[in-house]
Amino acid sequence: MVNQLKNLQKEYQDLTKKLSSPELISDPKKYKEIAKRQRELEELIAKMQNLKKIEKDLAKAVDMIEKEKEPELKRMAEEEATKLEKDLKRIRKEIDIALLPKDPNDTKNAIMEIRAGTGGEEAALFASDLFRMYSRYAENKRWKVDVMNSNRTGLGGLKEIIFKVDGEEVYGDLKYESGVHRVQRVPVTEKIGRIHTSAASVVVLPEAEEPDVRIDPNDLRIDTFRASGPGGQYVQKTSSAVRVTHLPTGIIVACQDERSQLKNREKAMRVLCSRLLDQEQERQRKERGQVRKIQIGTGDRSEKIRTYNFPQDRVTDHRIKLSLHGLPDILGGKLDELIGKLKEENQRRLLKQVK
Repeated sequence: MVNQLKNLQKEYQDLTKKLSSPELISDPKKYKEIAKRQRELEELIAKMQNLKKIEKDLAKAVDMIEKEKEPELKRMAEEEATKLEKDLKRIRKEIDIALLPKDPNDTKNAIMEIRAGTGGEEAALFASDLFRMYSRYAENKRWKVDVMNSNRTGLGGLKEIIFKVDGEEVYGDLKYESGVHRVQRVPVTEKIGRIHTSAASVVVLPEAEEPDVRIDPNDLRIDTFRASGPGGQYVQKTSSAVRVTHLPTGIIVACQDERSQLKNREKAMRVLCSRLLDQEQERQRKERGQVRKIQIGTGDRSEKIRTYNFPQDRVTDHRIKLSLHGLPDILGGKLDELIGKLKEENQRRLLKQVK
């Protein structure tokens, strides 16, 4: 622990010097990365120093328990030792979590794709509910949501929507949402009042940055077409929608939400790069023999992860066997408790793996 603390203090000092260099100030992206790492180290060093202090105070309390003859003072020392032992256990866990290997994608923005599954129009309405839930969660976190492509139904549902979420640690939070989401409720299209089960799939990708993926322009086929929609004045009469096909992999991305063909093409390329990055990272994981199920949020995307049960006002996450009531609040964007529990379970699994 002493050597580890010295190494972290040295790294912290080196980063502090770098932050004052003129070259770094002219590179905002690099400056932000180093400043973030410096803050992380500052917090970790403070925890380790606090750990040393608690260990020292605990040793004094134990010594007092062994040597003190006065019953009242001995009792006070025992109470102090009990409290310090709890503090020691808590801060050791915090340090262990802080020292876990970081997922480099956690700090990236996210590209999310929601698609209606089984259930017809009701599934499309549920997909729209999910998009609204994530939009409100992002709003609460002061993140920005940018719709890249959508396909709406006549009743206001979504057959598909692709959108980007910009902000701090976006992918690190939203990666736990990948998988199949089920809803159990009486659909608005149901006259008899029977409960139906419908589903929608959610895919969360880390947004690819410029050095992450290189695409040969010769590997692309780009087609344009007229944007479609439910109808009316918003159906465009010009070919502003763009479809990009990556020939080596067969991945197809279409974007039509912008009125500008250039903007639709830019958005389609961002989605394509993120899908290619995800595909490459999956290949590397398989080559290293890593089991995806070790971490929550990187599992099989066909896995049923969550059920939203309206009659019982309950949301159940099947991965961690957690049930929460207050379904309207959760669909209203209050996902902090749910995502927090998923993060805790993920950390528990990783700690178990490294020990």
